[in-house]
Amino acid sequence: MSLDKVVALVPIRHVSVRVPGKNYRPLAGKPLYYHVLESLLACPEIDQVLVDTDSPVILQGLKEKFPKVIGLERSEYLRADTIPTNEILMYDTSQIEADLFLQTHCTNPLLRTKTISKAIGALRDEFPAYDSLFGVTRLQTRLWDQLGRPINHNPAILLRTQDLPPIYEENSCLYLFTRETLAQCRNRLGERPMMFEIPADEAWDIDEEIDFTIADFLMQQSVSGRG
Repeated sequence: MSLDKVVALVPIRHVSVRVPGKNYRPLAGKPLYYHVLESLLACPEIDQVLVDTDSPVILQGLKEKFPKVIGLERSEYLRADTIPTNEILMYDTSQIEADLFLQTHCTNPLLRTKTISKAIGALRDEFPAYDSLFGVTRLQTRLWDQLGRPINHNPAILLRTQDLPPIYEENSCLYLFTRETLAQCRNRLGERPMMFEIPADEAWDIDEEIDFTIADFLMQQSVSGRG
C-alpha cells in the first residue's frame, strides 16, 4: 500500500470553555487557527487540507483567507462536547479520499512545516511495520504518581535529571494514520504506532490564558527559523 496522497484534518470548535473564542483569537497579529493552516499549506507532502468546524467565524475566514482549504461544516450530531475526536475523524475521512491522513490542532501554532514533513517521511519509511504515528515530547524530570510513588527514578539514587531514562508525553501536535487503521481500531493510534519526538518549544499547546503569552514570545523568537 502506498502513502502517496496525504490529507491534513484540522477539527476546530467554535466554543472554548477555558479560553473563550481562543481558536480565532489573535496571536502574533493573526487569528490562532491561521498559524497551523499556513504551516500545513507550506508542506509539499500534503495534498489537501480540510477543516471540520461548527464555527461560522472560521468558515467565513477560510473563504476569505484560505480558499484552497476545504471548510466542512460539522454535522449537528457531532457537535456535543462528549463526542470523541475519533468519531469526528471517522466522519471526516469518509468525506475525502487519501492514502494517509494527518490530524493536528489549531492550538499548536508553533508546529513547523519541516517537522510535519519529517513526520510524514518517518512513517512512510517504516510503513507497514508501524501503522500510525503520533507526536511526543521528551520528559527527563522526576515524576511521581498520585500516591507519592516514584515513577521513573529511585529517590535513594540522586541521578541528574539529564541522566534519567526519558519518558514521553503524547503532545497532540500531530497524528498520522490510514482510514483502514482508524476504522479497524476506532482510534487514530493503530496497533503499532510510532512515537515521533517534537521539541518542547514547538509542541506548546494553547490551553490557558498564560499559553497565549508564552506562545507569542516563542513565536517571536523563532519566526526567523520557521518553515
